[in-house]
Amino acid sequence: MSRLRRMSPRPRRSYDQYCSAARALDTVGDRWTLLIVRELLAGPRRYTDLHADLPGVSTDVLASRLRDMERDGLATRRRLPPPGAATVYELTARGRGLLPVLEALGAWGADDLTERRPTDAVRAHWFALPLLRALRRAGVEEGLVEVRLAEGHFHLYAGGAAGEGPVYGDGPAPGEPDARLALDADTCAALGRGEPGLVEAVRDGRVVVGGEGPAAKALREAAG
Repeated sequence: MSRLRRMSPRPRRSYDQYCSAARALDTVGDRWTLLIVRELLAGPRRYTDLHADLPGVSTDVLASRLRDMERDGLATRRRLPPPGAATVYELTARGRGLLPVLEALGAWGADDLTERRPTDAVRAHWFALPLLRALRRAGVEEGLVEVRLAEGHFHLYAGGAAGEGPVYGDGPAPGEPDARLALDADTCAALGRGEPGLVEAVRDGRVVVGGEGPAAKALREAAG
């Protein structure tokens, strides 16, 4: 981490075009930047945790992207108080504003998420944003939802786009969830494509709903 602090930011590259899309790509168009944003939507993360959940990124590239994100106002770095005493990165409001961009990219790329390649890494929480879209389409606009896959557990906050806290997180829900969903990764990928919708997947048994909160009751009632 001391090396990360010593290195000066690289000069910003630009398309030099008076166009809002070009300006946006000046800031987030580098490889890995949007995936770092995806990880930081889970809330403050340590450098080592980011590196572990971004398989394939080198330490130098990750450090460089984080510096660029700090410079461009997308992320900040702070020291946690004891007993944590760790340095973490977190999104600014400007960085959180990229959530709908990532959701749109995920929806656009969902058709390419078919058979998993032998070289593909997977983390359970990578399905959080597609499931947020699926919940929204099913009429679930708020609530804490715990998701259980063979690859691991995570939780997400329906309606998280409007708040200031994390959109999702690793592991079981930090409190009693409004719904528990049990499904597999193939079903998650299909839900991201809208094939089927979440209510239909609950109805045909591809998604098992647990819990007695409003979100769980709404999904069971909708599924009939």
